[in-house]
Amino acid sequence: MRFSLKRWLHIIGGSLGLLGVVFVFMRLNTYMEQIDLTRFDTTAWSLIGLLALVYGAANVLLAQAWWHLLAFFNVEVERKWAVKTYGLSQLAKYVPGNIFHLAGRQALGMAAGLPAGALAKSTLWELGLIAAAGALFGVLATPLVWPTLPVPVSAEAFGLITVMGIITLRWLLSPAASATFIWQIFFLTISGTVFMGALFLVAPAVVTFSTFSVLCGSYVIAWLAGLVTPGAPAGVGVREFVLLFLLGGQIPAADLLLAVVLGRIITVVGDLLFFTTVYMSKTFKKHND
Repeated sequence: MRFSLKRWLHIIGGSLGLLGVVFVFMRLNTYMEQIDLTRFDTTAWSLIGLLALVYGAANVLLAQAWWHLLAFFNVEVERKWAVKTYGLSQLAKYVPGNIFHLAGRQALGMAAGLPAGALAKSTLWELGLIAAAGALFGVLATPLVWPTLPVPVSAEAFGLITVMGIITLRWLLSPAASATFIWQIFFLTISGTVFMGALFLVAPAVVTFSTFSVLCGSYVIAWLAGLVTPGAPAGVGVREFVLLFLLGGQIPAADLLLAVVLGRIITVVGDLLFFTTVYMSKTFKKHND
């Protein structure tokens, strides 16, 4: 009976991941219809491919964060297992409902014999910590609200508050909790940088050293809005609306919308690359066992 339950949990977790693949291709098809592909030359497409690779690899940071949270709840697993499980379930976030990647990870973890309560707690803490990390990036975007505030001051404030948050988590909770927060900060920084890469391809004059922190902060705040909106698969629609609200006065709406769509293509392909890499490594290992 136990074996049967574990088998069904594996099937559920794997099926949710594969269902995510279907929705990813549907999403890609929609995005491709919204963009004029002929406007980008070989160099631009090379950069798009590089950005997708970078974003796909950055998913490992989120898996690392989850691995530390499992340790925080006294669940000891191999780092490789955590990365593979995270990668196999992550695509299900594109399924309408925005919870199926979490359900898939829960099922795969329980199939591996991990306690259901600890898995659920790790998910709740993951969402809470990354929401807090995302909110910190709002400090970088404050010059949009108070134009008189110098950008370097907002960047310094962000760095100071982040360090204080890391130290506080380590002191109040544990090194594992602070490590989770650090990896999430790194991931969000890379995500913002990837978006700026997409924006650079559309409107290169907008992306400068002086606008880096403001643009990065605006993107992460938009990402956070999509994260906390119930039912929006991967924050679709919400992220675009918030970016238009924050940056509409700084960047022409047509360029901003094009950059958002291009950014979506990059992140979706990156997520697909991460899933494929994890899936192929798992299949390869089975064939060689």
